[in-house]
Amino acid sequence: MVSDRRTLLADAALDVLADEGMRGLTHRAVDRRAALPAGTTSAYFRTRAALLAGLVARLVQVDQAELRTTAEGLVPLRTVEELVDGMVLLTRQRLTGEGRRRSLARYACAVESVRDPELREILVPRENAGREAVRLFLVARGVPDVENRTHTLLTCIDGLVFDRLVSGGEVPREALAGLVAAALRGDDSPR
Repeated sequence: MVSDRRTLLADAALDVLADEGMRGLTHRAVDRRAALPAGTTSAYFRTRAALLAGLVARLVQVDQAELRTTAEGLVPLRTVEELVDGMVLLTRQRLTGEGRRRSLARYACAVESVRDPELREILVPRENAGREAVRLFLVARGVPDVENRTHTLLTCIDGLVFDRLVSGGEVPREALAGLVAAALRGDDSPR
């Protein structure tokens, strides 16, 4: 079936990108990684741009499924500790195993999307159960400008993941707790 082959190739492309970077991502490298005859990838993704778009669409699909699964264990969040626990889990998922490989691919694609509006459109943050759980947690505590604070909180967490992806180690729980505390403050003054 075509969609199964496209998924197989997109997954192989994610692996190539995670292992070899953007320069290593070629149709031929994806054929080898997928253990398919030469030319298979180009039959499904005619151009490098099409290959990247397919890879990014698959990355978003897998990320959204992971976030949905993670959020199912968090909803409804009742305490700050539960929210921080969820963030610790998310950052660990993004920094280990297959999650680490997807993070490497995600950041490479994010940089590439600066010059490619099609990739940028695919990568635009989407509403998901995890984001919604954080937003509802902040709403329940009367946080002003909840949309911006949710976005800022999650963007800061993403930055911490990037930092640890580059420098190694885990995101410290204290850093996540500090971000939550900042999001919960009712004003923008430093404390």
